[in-house]
Amino acid sequence: MSGVAGTIATAAGMFAGTNVDDIIVLTVLFLSSRAGGTLRPWQIWGGQYAGIALLVLVSVVAALGLTVVPDDWVGLLGLVPFALGVKGLIAAVRARNDGGNASPAVATGLVSVAGVTIANGADNISVYTPVFRTIGTGPTVVTICVFAVGVALWCFAASWLGSHKKIIEFVERYGQWLVPAVFIVIGGLIVIESGVLAKAL
Repeated sequence: MSGVAGTIATAAGMFAGTNVDDIIVLTVLFLSSRAGGTLRPWQIWGGQYAGIALLVLVSVVAALGLTVVPDDWVGLLGLVPFALGVKGLIAAVRARNDGGNASPAVATGLVSVAGVTIANGADNISVYTPVFRTIGTGPTVVTICVFAVGVALWCFAASWLGSHKKIIEFVERYGQWLVPAVFIVIGGLIVIESGVLAKAL
């Protein structure tokens, strides 16, 4: 397979392979939105597009030979979802002490969704950069278009996964604890797997 078809197939495989974990994050976001959170679906879509766009932009710039973020420190971006999760747990504890329920949403707007997307996909830069460096301008444009379609497919899939009534009811009941915990785990894994702690010590 060569030419445009080959570029499309390669780009689709690269997007799917580097963003499998994003389905989980997006599903949690759509679930928390449907379970009474302040986050709106358009903010999830917009944040996801903005986050992926920034990751691609950084990769393209890096492919041109400019280092935007030192590879050794990219893992620190995991502190974004970790901090959002901690904030969500604190809100849940305060709400329980006040006799109420906190919103299950830890991301509350487009910017925070974009931040989580960037943090969760920061390691993708190391995959995208060498590809963009070697494939040329035309295939790079095609790859970016495939990524744009991939984001839409991911959002549709996550929205569908997050639309089941029983799951929504579960999140409405336990989401104020579960959603922040998921984000803390995701953030912690990003930091740990990047090895940034070992470099800092």
